[in-house]
Amino acid sequence: MASLVSTPFTLPTNKVDQLSSISQKHYFLHSFLPKKSSNASTSRTQSLNVKCVVAGNGLFTQTTQEVRRIVPENKQGLPVVKIVYVVLEAQYQSSLSAAVRTLNKSNKFASYEVVGYLVEELRDENNYKSFCLDLEDANIFIGSLIFVEELALKVKAAVEKQRDRMDAVLVFPSMPEVMRLNKLGSFSMSQLGQSKSPFFQLFKNKKKSSAGFSDQMLKLVRTLPKVLKYLPSDKAQDARLYILSLQFWLGGSPDNLVNFVKMISGSYVPALKGMDISYSDPVVFLDNGIWHPLAPCMYDDVKEYLNWYDTRRDTNEKLKKRDAPVVGLILQRSHIVTGDESHYVAVIMELEAKGAKVIPIFAGGLDFSGPIEKYLVDPITKKPFVNSVVSLTGFALVGGPAKQDHPRAVEALMKLDVPYLCALPLVFQTTEEWLNSTLGLHPIQVALQVALPELDGGMEPIIFAGRDPRTGKSHALHKRVEQLCTRAIRWADLKRKTKSEKRVAITVFSFPPDKGNVGTAAYLNVFASIFSVLQDLKRDGYNVEGLPATSAELIEDVLHDKEAQFSSPNLNVVYKMGVREYQQLTPYSTALEENWGKPPGNLNSDGENLLVYGKQYGNVFIGVQPTFGYEGDPMRLLFSKSASPHHGFAAYYSYVEKIFKADAVLHFGTHGSLEFMPGKQVGMSDACFPDSLIGNIPNVYYYAANNPSEATIAKRRSYANTISYLTPPAENAGLYKGLKQLSELIASYQSLKDTGRGQQIVSSIISTAKQCNLDKDVDLPEEGVEISSKERDLVVGKVYSKIMEIESRLLPCGLHVIGEPPSAMEAVATLVNIAALDRPEEGISSLPSILAETVGREIEDIYRSSDKGILKDVELLKQITDASRGAVDAFVQRSTNSKGQVVDMSGKLSSILGFGLNEPWIQYLADTKFYRADREKLRVLFQFLGDCLKLVVMDNELGALKQALEGKYVEPGPGGDPIRNPKVLPTGKNIHALDPQAIPTTAAMQSAMVVVDRLLERQKADNGGKFPETVALVLWGTDNIKTYGESLGQVLWMIGCRPVADSLGRVNRVEPVSLEEAWKA
Repeated sequence: MASLVSTPFTLPTNKVDQLSSISQKHYFLHSFLPKKSSNASTSRTQSLNVKCVVAGNGLFTQTTQEVRRIVPENKQGLPVVKIVYVVLEAQYQSSLSAAVRTLNKSNKFASYEVVGYLVEELRDENNYKSFCLDLEDANIFIGSLIFVEELALKVKAAVEKQRDRMDAVLVFPSMPEVMRLNKLGSFSMSQLGQSKSPFFQLFKNKKKSSAGFSDQMLKLVRTLPKVLKYLPSDKAQDARLYILSLQFWLGGSPDNLVNFVKMISGSYVPALKGMDISYSDPVVFLDNGIWHPLAPCMYDDVKEYLNWYDTRRDTNEKLKKRDAPVVGLILQRSHIVTGDESHYVAVIMELEAKGAKVIPIFAGGLDFSGPIEKYLVDPITKKPFVNSVVSLTGFALVGGPAKQDHPRAVEALMKLDVPYLCALPLVFQTTEEWLNSTLGLHPIQVALQVALPELDGGMEPIIFAGRDPRTGKSHALHKRVEQLCTRAIRWADLKRKTKSEKRVAITVFSFPPDKGNVGTAAYLNVFASIFSVLQDLKRDGYNVEGLPATSAELIEDVLHDKEAQFSSPNLNVVYKMGVREYQQLTPYSTALEENWGKPPGNLNSDGENLLVYGKQYGNVFIGVQPTFGYEGDPMRLLFSKSASPHHGFAAYYSYVEKIFKADAVLHFGTHGSLEFMPGKQVGMSDACFPDSLIGNIPNVYYYAANNPSEATIAKRRSYANTISYLTPPAENAGLYKGLKQLSELIASYQSLKDTGRGQQIVSSIISTAKQCNLDKDVDLPEEGVEISSKERDLVVGKVYSKIMEIESRLLPCGLHVIGEPPSAMEAVATLVNIAALDRPEEGISSLPSILAETVGREIEDIYRSSDKGILKDVELLKQITDASRGAVDAFVQRSTNSKGQVVDMSGKLSSILGFGLNEPWIQYLADTKFYRADREKLRVLFQFLGDCLKLVVMDNELGALKQALEGKYVEPGPGGDPIRNPKVLPTGKNIHALDPQAIPTTAAMQSAMVVVDRLLERQKADNGGKFPETVALVLWGTDNIKTYGESLGQVLWMIGCRPVADSLGRVNRVEPVSLEEAWKA
């Protein structure tokens, strides 16, 4: 992540200089932009001082603690009580400020000074210094939801210095390191997680599925009577006040916080001791429930809520219809109880205005899976009450900002089985700061509130609320709320409509963009796949009238020429859109004129109309996505921030949404141009072209499973439900022509090297190697030069090692067709490579390492010696490689029937694994030098390979598409390399990237260490025994996702560091490795 650098600047109020050139255009009417002053002369002279933080190429300004500072006038000489608080989000700012102002207004007992910090503000050095200074004379410290380790440690370091001096330290759900700071009189949590006291056992993380400290805290509140029974009498009062404090804090309202401050200050501030400061008991709200701004109360029973809802008299006619769509909303309880709920109200009112019923649920802890099952699923029929669900919390479903439990979240969402959208409010930026930024959403918020919900299967990260820099309160961004609600209803409609009436727009591309033929995609036979999909949809009840009999006829219908480029005049024109109609259907069309002039322009145009290419079959439209339009100007395409789609591109998506009236668009294959159009990186505004183009159409996108990085771009920028498809089965490249001849010469040398023909054969090897251009990779002596027997072996060994490397390279065979998984035999090469990796975290040894142990060697030593060209080890590695392939091949043959299909693996594997001598890999290895291989290790490995084989040939790509089109939940899964991570399989999952707090993994770090050590050894050998002084690495997002951070691990190991997991198992910092340990490694 880019470092943050603070610089001051002045922003004139009459001209927002930092807006992108697109956002400055008069034709965009942002409902949330600051209004210009009506007094022109005043606006010219005023200026707004803003503190700016530069992160990468975007600008983020940060409000400071001063907007949360309240200093009392204290005219009556009352004691001053100073409170310092640190929170994750700003919803408590308004409520706590109101409480303190109420207390100061009463002029009783004390004057209260308060100052608050958002935890992210503590990254700034000046803010942190101010925080430390504020703590020096503070009486009370309050912290809540401090889960970012780096910042938690900063808070701990600052508070620890003042803890003993302060009168009270109260920390609510946060990391254990911060929770241990708690201190109320004799009550302390310094032994949190260590004490055997039943009180502290409540905080222990007994289950891996724990949603964190928040739920444990709620458990503590509920079990108060049991806890007090075990506490010594002198601690009971302090413990009781801590639990009451938690109830006050979770209650969150100004009244609750008034009583909270009175209770703590009156009990623990020495200057107020002896005063009769009375306080009321906490007003306790439901931990979980249903909330509606117009309802008379919170509901704990969904049927009671629905009874109230159906008897409302304030609803419109649409809401009274029995078939009205129902949208579930997931809310944060803290926003409701603190009165910071206006953004929630806006979403509820907008949904109801559009004719959708709403069930808004909330949870007091960080686990929403229970409330989902309790309030959104019918306990009798097990069917959902809702047609789609929108989370407005911005957090992962289980665990929030703490330790997430994605399997538990997925389990709950699969039971619900409706589309799951995750919108988010701005947390670390104000509205104007986000709008003016070219990056968009703050990187920390992207990690916490976009990347993590994606692991639950969340999609559509639409920013629906901003934050007021003065009050900290959230406010609705009305145009964003309107789009979010419309899209939620459109996803809900997919659940409600019949298959025969649904309209689906299939969009094909020219891949690579602007270079490939029309209807191509990475690793995919596009038209054969579309034909397969349409046949299946037709059988399933969709209207696909007039579908041709073959995929070849389908190509002829749409393209008229299977080799057609986009500029070809042969493409079928499905619609001609007049200029006036285009301008009416495309409100942002004037924004395109700066780059493309007046419509219709020269692209996708006949000079009078804009042309939409494609063909319609019943309720299915197959359309050709227009090109970028910058084919002749690549620099402009790469670097111009003011670029835009051309009129033809905009007309295509206007046609799909407003003329064809698609219920969903299916982008077919990797990849098109929509998601790469200009706009913010993450967190689109209505001025961003991907947002404008996709409009309100639910977007389903077939994406190659091995490309999660670009799939994530499509997911975040075009709101896509990305469904993975398998890349073609890989086969070993093998040898041909000169390389095959070279292999035969090496075999001859090995059998005849001790005869007089050794030198002659080596000369032929050198000559043939040069003809094959291997001299560019291997140092070869001159032909005809006499060399010793040892040198001959080394030359032959190096050449042999190189051709083995070439022969074993994996190449994709053909193109994948959706709905046609590979046969088992086609998957052999993939399984061989899966078997070649050690998986220590799963207790699985690689097949090469097992075979190497049989002959008393370490496989890493053999790899090193082979790289150096030591002939006997090159030959040994060849034998290990051949034996690995043979053993896996024997296993696959036993696991399949005569048609090459995998049989029932559970029964087959148990029979195979039940008899030692009959195991096919044992039978194969019995005829090799590796016949004594460890049978238990082999059994564990092949059981794993059996599971992998079943996943490789499993087909859910069509099934997942139909789930999406039926308005169901598509199970999420990682993208990446199935060899390194077989969990990528089976395909047909909603691709996500990775947990940014989980990399590099232990396995990735071990692989990185091996790679770095080999690289440095090779560099040392090539540089006369000297290590390189500088090493440059290029970090690719895709590679890090595929390898779970191996590239990042390589960087860390090169500089002598390793990742360190925090107390919640997240990787957020590194530590140096000692020289002694590094040399041993």
